[in-house]
Amino acid sequence: MAGTWHGDLYADFEGTDGSGPGADDIDALVRATSPGAAEGRGGGLPDPAASPVEARGVPFDVVTGVAETPVGFLFCAMTEAGLAACSFGPEETVVDRLERAVSPNIVPHDAHLEPVRREINAYFAGRRTAFAVPLDLRLTGDFGRVVLRSLLDVPYGSTIALGDLAARIGRPNARRAVASTLAENPLCLFLPCHRVVAEGYPDDPGPYSGGVEAKRALLALESRHAGA
Repeated sequence: MAGTWHGDLYADFEGTDGSGPGADDIDALVRATSPGAAEGRGGGLPDPAASPVEARGVPFDVVTGVAETPVGFLFCAMTEAGLAACSFGPEETVVDRLERAVSPNIVPHDAHLEPVRREINAYFAGRRTAFAVPLDLRLTGDFGRVVLRSLLDVPYGSTIALGDLAARIGRPNARRAVASTLAENPLCLFLPCHRVVAEGYPDDPGPYSGGVEAKRALLALESRHAGA
């Protein structure tokens, strides 16, 4: 059920809270080792000369919009570094996190989010198994970034138990902290927390921010298209 594991890349992280001398490098690590980064399919670094926001001449630190999907609405936010939010959570909750972690200079700009919607639509159509939009992980802390980064090692069409995920990142006794991180994942789909399931799966898929039925639908979608 596991993908290629990059556990050695997290050797600098120490302590149950994920703090350590490597913490400052985790954002670059997320992008540099994402599936498809070398092939241009996902996880690539944004071009500093043409950031996603500035390239369209939008004079705001964060632009937001909504993506409609078969399993519900996703509230999305883009910064100059990449996609910072793709969440089933209430808009006001996500905006509050953005204001505290990124900037209060936030404005709706649906047209700017169109590339994100295209990738999401392709995913639900079974045409995309990895995403190309660069990610901005400022809405989560150092430990959260390690947990969320590890989701990219769980292949499309497969699952991993919560306890196994905690063990993979070297924190077998931190299951509760891992579960809390997954519950607050700011980048649903793009960092696939839906692939983390309960020990009783498939009867019990476990909780999901978009709801249990949405989680079942996502897992079923990936199962149908895996290897196609």
